[in-house]
Amino acid sequence: MSGIYERLGVAPIINAYGTNTRLSGGIMAPEVAQAMVEASQYCVDMVELQARASQEIAAATGAEAGLVTSGAAAGVLLGLAACITGLDPEKMNRLPDASGMRSEILVPRSHRNFYDRAARALGAHVVEVGLPDRFAGTGVRDTEAWEIAAAITERTAAVYYLAKPFALPKLPEVVAAAGGKGVPVVVDAAAELPPKENLRRFISEGAALVAFSGGKAIGGPQASGILAGKRELIAAAALQMLDLDLFFEQFNPPPTFISKQSLPGLPQHGIGRPCKVGKEEIVGLLTALRLFAADTGARAERWRRLSAELLAGLNSIPDLAVESAPDGRESGIPLLAVRLKPRRDGLDMRAVARRLEAGKPSLRCNVSRAGEGLIILSPVSLRDDQLPEIVACFRAALA
Repeated sequence: MSGIYERLGVAPIINAYGTNTRLSGGIMAPEVAQAMVEASQYCVDMVELQARASQEIAAATGAEAGLVTSGAAAGVLLGLAACITGLDPEKMNRLPDASGMRSEILVPRSHRNFYDRAARALGAHVVEVGLPDRFAGTGVRDTEAWEIAAAITERTAAVYYLAKPFALPKLPEVVAAAGGKGVPVVVDAAAELPPKENLRRFISEGAALVAFSGGKAIGGPQASGILAGKRELIAAAALQMLDLDLFFEQFNPPPTFISKQSLPGLPQHGIGRPCKVGKEEIVGLLTALRLFAADTGARAERWRRLSAELLAGLNSIPDLAVESAPDGRESGIPLLAVRLKPRRDGLDMRAVARRLEAGKPSLRCNVSRAGEGLIILSPVSLRDDQLPEIVACFRAALA
């Protein structure tokens, strides 16, 4: 151990899982960390800073406007809140009492996940649509766009869409079905970078709002995210997060960010107030976003090199069979799949994972497929000097 963590008495881990929140995400580039330090030494008007961030996010995503949030989940909460209230401060003040409002959030049943707590925290009602027979193994179909259109009523505020490579219906179909009835589609794309093209893809396919994590592949602070989309919805989201403890005449946001003329007055602190983000996170996120958008392949090349070196090192251990994992092909992240060759002692990969976690240093891996006899490794959150340590950790766990 060294530095701040040694002083705190907290042991750093080797994170071969990836940018997982539970494992503190990834490792920021020096430029990002330095930008955050510099930002911490000055005070600014947060509305002005978010307005500038909006311009940069819009340029990177192709959206009309953007907002830096405290994470993708916060972005989803703020985005859905914006769809429910619009720019009506009276409705903002009433949440989570959503009675009398358009407060139903439609979600294809195969997109349902525990992050929909963002909708339920607003007082919204989550309405599942369709049946994912392809996942149940009883058929080939999933929710279809016409079913979403048929489920829309006068109470529908938005459609929640979880962006995954295997997601059905396709986003343009959902946008056509919902948009034809004036209902916005909010895309949860928390972990859908890389590829870099996804920064602009969901907006170009018609999403009203899209939320990204800032602390994953973008390489920003772990407690940061991006909400990008329609200008009016971004303004409504911002109003429900910002500190608005001031008189209306004092509130003078840049009109391209929030149009004061559209407001009869200011809402009180909004339901998104606990999602606030600091100046350090905003500056760090914007710095990371510039680096991510400007990258021409150096980051992916580094991941490939780390993955290849780790593959060679682990395959030198007689008990292991290691190969490239197909899981990473869609994202472009060169994952490794580690399998244990049969042993007389009956050791399985779950037990190996427990030994790796209990070791010194503690090695954390993706064990979601341990039941299939696989441990998945990602190079995204690794430093070069950790590769020999990982090989040593496996050797010790198998001894």
